[in-house]
Amino acid sequence: MVAELYPARTVPLGGIRGISVERVLPHRGLPTVGAWCFYDHFGPHQDVMTVLPHPHTGLQTVTWPFTGEIRHRDSLGSDVVLKPGQLNLMTSGRGIAHSEISVSGPLHGLQLWVALPADREIEPGFAQYPALPTYASAGIEGMVFMGALGDVESPAAVHTPLVGAELTITRSGVLPLRPDWEYALVVVEGAVGLADVTLTPGPLLYLGTGRSELPVTGDAKVVLLGGEPFPDDLVMWWNFVGRSHQEIAEARADWESATPTRFGQIPAHGTHRIPAPELPNLHLTPRKRHLT
Repeated sequence: MVAELYPARTVPLGGIRGISVERVLPHRGLPTVGAWCFYDHFGPHQDVMTVLPHPHTGLQTVTWPFTGEIRHRDSLGSDVVLKPGQLNLMTSGRGIAHSEISVSGPLHGLQLWVALPADREIEPGFAQYPALPTYASAGIEGMVFMGALGDVESPAAVHTPLVGAELTITRSGVLPLRPDWEYALVVVEGAVGLADVTLTPGPLLYLGTGRSELPVTGDAKVVLLGGEPFPDDLVMWWNFVGRSHQEIAEARADWESATPTRFGQIPAHGTHRIPAPELPNLHLTPRKRHLT
């Protein structure tokens, strides 16, 4: 069975007043795990996160803090503070803008993206989930913030079958998996042994399909991602997820022209926003899998 390690890389986020994050998805050869197409781990640190208004298309943003609080505003009029144990889920659909600013620290958490399927030109939406279901079995407990793990299912709206869970492993245990889904695991704290690998914080361990269970042992906080393998090759550039160069170029042009009918505005920020970078001098092509 597959057990591939993909290292994290440090990436600046949010411009000159932003922060650095550790990114393990997408990766060369591994653009998606199920519909999960992006995984950033930020903190822990005392830096203020100031990510000014910026656009998204073709995805859901999943914001999951371990510590600290983050204020979310968007062009739908949402204005909420997110606390640990709560989930912010924003569905961009054809287009949305939002900002995220930390209001207390230390700041530590995740931001992930879920690619929307072929019918991605849906109306944008936002929801905060203040309470999420608990998963518990021998040696393992935690929260399922997206999708389903075993018989435990999150109330968060998903558009493809998947799972996202924060789990604490205190000794040996077994995670129930679906053999038709692919999975990956990232350690946040501690160390865990699984699939003949000792995994520590940093890299993503891709586990592929074909597993009905996953024995684990250790003392660690981990994040489990998985889902039905995503059928489409994605073109991902800046904050947009699409299927073609033209689709991305049109989204960029609409953001730069401040098209109110597509991305809207966030009045609290006035004219402050993050400008789109220039498109590269080449034709954007889909990310392809190159798994062994």
